[in-house]
Amino acid sequence: MDENNLIDMANRIGDFFESMPDHEEALAGVADHIRRFWEPRMRRQLIVALDEGRADALTAFTREALACHREKLMPAAPAAA
Repeated sequence: MDENNLIDMANRIGDFFESMPDHEEALAGVADHIRRFWEPRMRRQLIVALDEGRADALTAFTREALACHREKLMPAAPAAA
């Protein structure tokens, strides 16, 4: 999927949750939404873009949510055959 589209979608999710009064709950809401509704490849691609410095367009709030909950967002490595 197009990386810029993933970043845009993540920011829209972040914009929705940022208005919540409880900051920690809002951060968890972003991560939970992405974990539940994005396929593993999309989540992995977004985290890799963040790690490699290609996600400058992420809002500060969305970036914080991804950083705080990265373990929850990263798909498990495939089992060795």
